[in-house]
This record gives sequence, C-alpha cells and structure tokens, in this order.
Amino acid sequence: MGQTLGLIHTSPVLTQMFGTLCARQMPGVEVFHMVDESLIRDTIRAGEVRKLTIRRLLSMVESAGEAGADAVMVTCSSLGEAVTLAQQVFDFPVIRVDEAMAEAAVRTGEKLGVMATIRTTLEPTTALLREKAAAMGRKVELVECLCDGAFEAVLTGDTKTHDRIVSAALLDEMRGVDAVVLAQASMARVVEAMPEGSLKMPVLSSPELSVQRAREVLQELAGASA
Repeated sequence: MGQTLGLIHTSPVLTQMFGTLCARQMPGVEVFHMVDESLIRDTIRAGEVRKLTIRRLLSMVESAGEAGADAVMVTCSSLGEAVTLAQQVFDFPVIRVDEAMAEAAVRTGEKLGVMATIRTTLEPTTALLREKAAAMGRKVELVECLCDGAFEAVLTGDTKTHDRIVSAALLDEMRGVDAVVLAQASMARVVEAMPEGSLKMPVLSSPELSVQRAREVLQELAGASA
C-alpha cells in the first residue's frame, strides 16, 4: 500500500510549489493539500501565535491524519511553535518546514543572515536557529533582515515588487555572512530567478530541504513497518 503525505498551507500559492517538489522527489507518494489563510492572517494581526490558532492548527493536523496521511508537514514557518507542540501530541510524524533548513544552516557557518518579509516569521526562525545551534554545540551570530513592504506587495498580487525587495536585500544587506536563511517558503523562487553568480554565499530555503526530510521520514516509516 502506498504512503500519503498531508501538507498544511497558510497560502494557496504554496500548493503548486510543494506539489511539484513532492512529485519530483517522491513520485510514489500520494500528496494532498489543506489550506487555511486565516491562520497566518490572525498571527500577523496578533503579532504572535495565539492559543486559538494553535488549537485550530492541531485540529487540521488531526484531520489530515484521519484522512489517511502517514505524515503531515506544515509549510508555514510562523506557526513553528504550534508545529513543535503537534510533534509531541500526535503518534504520526509532524514536520516543521524550516527544521531541516535550520540544521543545514548551522552546519554551514557561524555568521548567518536571516531574511523574512514579516516579523512573525523572522522571530521563530531565529529562535529555531539558536535552538539547533545549542543542540549541535555550535556558536552562531545572526544578522536579521526584515524586507519591509514585500509581504504587503504579495497580498495585493504584486509579486514583482516582492521579488525586487527580497533580491535587493540579498545583495545589499547580507554582505559578509557565511550563509543566508530565507525564513519563508514563498521567498525561495526569488533566488532561482537571480542571475547565476550574483550571490557569493549559499542561500538556504525551506521547500527543497523540507521535502527531502519528508521523504526520509516516510522511508523510515516504511522500513519500520516492513
């Protein structure tokens, strides 16, 4: 019997990106998507992940498991606190979209740039990087960059302005760092569109690495049940 991965998004624009990545990296796995934009909108409005939002996300994770998901991945970094809680609550794997990225970044260097378009994503990402660094016994210096105006541009459908702001910040604000972490999955396409060789440091984004982690998790599950 084939395996199933449930993906929970807070933006519909991520369904195609993650669907394509999953089809490429684990073609034998069935994937389904659940989307609730209100989760991120409420978090931005409140400036934090409210208990109500945590309960709602846990309910979505539970629904995904009941719908047949062998593992569930939440693709919104702003909800990292709630995802960590879900990992403790459910018997099936729940994957944080930014966890594999954070681990890779800490292994890459000591001075890390962290970029986001909203503060509610920047803060949990920096917290995760410090947590992973401590667990791995490594010291990190974090250079934070909030790309003002980029998220608002996306909300109006102006992806060109979003991409211009993010790419300019990559070139101007991230000089001298060992690596850059893009805190939001939606930022990944900006790097792909930039001219080859324009960035002198590695830039890590969560989509590719998180799907690789999901594949590894599912392979471990398959091995355990064999």
